[in-house]
Amino acid sequence: MKMTDYFIFDLDGTLLDSLGDLAASTNHALRSCGMPEHSIDDIRRFVGNGVRTLMVRAVPGGDENPRFEEAFSAFREHYMEHCFDTTKPYEGIPETLSRLKERGVRMAIVSNKMQEATEHLRQRFFSDYINVAIGESRKIKRKPAPDAVVEALRLLGCNDRDRAVYIGDSDVDIETARASGLRCISVLWGFRNRRFLLDHGADCLIDTPAELIPFCSMNTGISQNR
Repeated sequence: MKMTDYFIFDLDGTLLDSLGDLAASTNHALRSCGMPEHSIDDIRRFVGNGVRTLMVRAVPGGDENPRFEEAFSAFREHYMEHCFDTTKPYEGIPETLSRLKERGVRMAIVSNKMQEATEHLRQRFFSDYINVAIGESRKIKRKPAPDAVVEALRLLGCNDRDRAVYIGDSDVDIETARASGLRCISVLWGFRNRRFLLDHGADCLIDTPAELIPFCSMNTGISQNR
């Protein structure tokens, strides 16, 4: 079996615990428009398909609400100013990325977060390990479309998808991996739980970032549906 030496990572819920800042910006936008706020658990369920979809789910009536664009604009402005307030890498992520880099793994981030914020967060937290970050933009279809993953692999110089793996925490990530022709590793420290991931087709689950290391040091066998 071929070695895995290209890793594509989701960002929110996979590399970064960003839920607090996403919730704060969402509720700031809603509050500024006189709309009801949501709990952190509500926001957890809303994330995964990009910030516009997050706001569609958060705003009463979604994008049919006459003040939706105002709320969405308020979210974007607030989030760009406050995306570092409480956001941080999950425990073990920096150490694992360092070990992967030492073993010659090339890595990229593919996110449905705005491109500017995605790149901003890459530079802040992961610039020592990851050089490629692709977020939501008008130039490329967002996940679960495979376009961003395909572009990331191109930028990494990968021409054999059997040597690549996709790592994420949600059903969107499982669908993205499938659409991209990549194996998917679903992480259990993110925004979705084991039962949800299994119900949405996960076939490889890990509990800690360190469990990624065997993928690049031996054949890709790792306990599945654990």
